[in-house]
Amino acid sequence: MITSKRKLRTLVEKGIVSGWDDPRMPTISGIRRRGYTPEAIRDFCERIGVAKADNMVEMALLEYCIREDLKMKAPRLMTVIDPIKVVLTNYPDGRTETMKADNNQENEAMGSRDMTFSKHLYIERGDFMEEPVKKFFRLAPGKEVRLKYAYIIKCEEVVKDEDGNIVELRCTYDPESKSGSGAHADRKVKGTLHWVNAEDAVDVETRVYDSLLRQDDGDSKDFLDQINPDSLVVYHSKAEKALADYKAGDKFQFLRQGYFVIDPDTTADHMVVNRIVGLRDTWAKMQKQKNQITPMIKGCLSPEGLEFPERGQPFLLMVYIMEGKHEKSCSHSWLSLFIFLIAGGILRRHRSEALLRRPGPCRASCRP
Repeated sequence: MITSKRKLRTLVEKGIVSGWDDPRMPTISGIRRRGYTPEAIRDFCERIGVAKADNMVEMALLEYCIREDLKMKAPRLMTVIDPIKVVLTNYPDGRTETMKADNNQENEAMGSRDMTFSKHLYIERGDFMEEPVKKFFRLAPGKEVRLKYAYIIKCEEVVKDEDGNIVELRCTYDPESKSGSGAHADRKVKGTLHWVNAEDAVDVETRVYDSLLRQDDGDSKDFLDQINPDSLVVYHSKAEKALADYKAGDKFQFLRQGYFVIDPDTTADHMVVNRIVGLRDTWAKMQKQKNQITPMIKGCLSPEGLEFPERGQPFLLMVYIMEGKHEKSCSHSWLSLFIFLIAGGILRRHRSEALLRRPGPCRASCRP
């Protein structure tokens, strides 16, 4: 995080940020506009304490504090940040239903609200994959998911434009699967998605903020070279109609997305929201780890087996195994994977002391 006033002034003067109250700025006005609460900041200060020596504190701790503060008091609404249209082909034309939705499932005192459901809906673009990969339990052609508080739907057809971009999904719904009352309400599907009714959706400008720097290099003389070009991404989103009842400064959770606050730029006919902090996304975390570790594993492959230039790298073979190369020979538990490494000869010719002390590369064959 940049805290130098000279550098912050440079960001303002060069137009990299919108001003001193830009939500990416570590100023009082900036963090207030970002949506951080005084309670969360006080909690953060109490956790890190005061020390005489210089100390490095992860931003993740501050993000944890704001999540903990808003978890019980922020209403949870459905908003589709990057929308894709869904048409239920077997749903009656002109029909509209009312669904009961909890304002906060962890705080019953906040009550519930009504949501409308119809033939035309929006879901997140990221919740659909035309060619699903392993462990992707969201919507895909021929796959079923449950729409929260509503029905189970199945994707039947994908509609694309002239450029090959997906513009619409045509699905069918199970009329007996309505949550809480349908004959098939207890039917299990692996994925549950949030959605918005297209007929009364509210248009929202969603500003998703990230770190100003690509890496923590605030002391670099050429810090402008480290500016993150994706520190602000703007989406044209669709929200449920209940969002129109809130005013600037109100905070809430977009279900499955994160915590947001209504920005002062909001007008009567144009709503703007800023993301305060995201939720922990298991699928996104898995994809990020895979993208980081898989190239490292593949770089160790050689005709003779596996070559590990760094100590401890044999353990990274676990990721290679979990991709499905040896599914039949071991389970996906850490203990079984470790046993497989030993049985396969990865550590056969190398004692643990040698792995820890030998500075040079080590070789091992990989024969399960």
